[in-house]
Amino acid sequence: MELYSGPINKLIEELAALPGIGEKSASRLAFHLINMPKGKVERLARTILEAKEKVCYCRECYTLTDEDICPVCANEKRDHSTIMVVENSRDLAAYEKTGKYTGVYHVLHGAISPMLGVGPGDIKLKELIERLSSDEIKEVIIATNSSLEGETTAMYINKLIKPTGIRVTRIASGVPVGGDLECIDEVTLLRALEGRTEL
Repeated sequence: MELYSGPINKLIEELAALPGIGEKSASRLAFHLINMPKGKVERLARTILEAKEKVCYCRECYTLTDEDICPVCANEKRDHSTIMVVENSRDLAAYEKTGKYTGVYHVLHGAISPMLGVGPGDIKLKELIERLSSDEIKEVIIATNSSLEGETTAMYINKLIKPTGIRVTRIASGVPVGGDLECIDEVTLLRALEGRTEL
């Protein structure tokens, strides 16, 4: 038996499909949205649609941006000879919050996971290798998560890059195994960056 009317149930279902939102949270959000003034709901809907329409990948690092090239890649003061490879844009933002990393990034948009059917061709690895053809690149810092998928991806990238002679490093173990970079404090991230090791 359905507890609520069709539109409410449909809204709860749609919200529950979002990552990190369970049935209870979806119900709370649904009722909050229903009780919001119509103008605020319309503004929220417009904002979501506008983000969906305008946000794209940076032409160089593949982070999410509303420009052809993101602010980090466009900044001439950044060290463009050092590329930090991260799994997603949230990880990039986590490192940017430290204010200490001065290089640029490459966002993979995932990690290799044979169990989930995600192979090297499903993430932005080909694009990374294309970037490395520039003589300007001196170091690649692999900052994937310390999960099985993150470690698999790091080893795969290392095997691809090592023959080129470019220095490949991995962030240090200040990041706990199984931890997601976006949830880790700036001090721990900074220690991991400063203590990176040669692969």
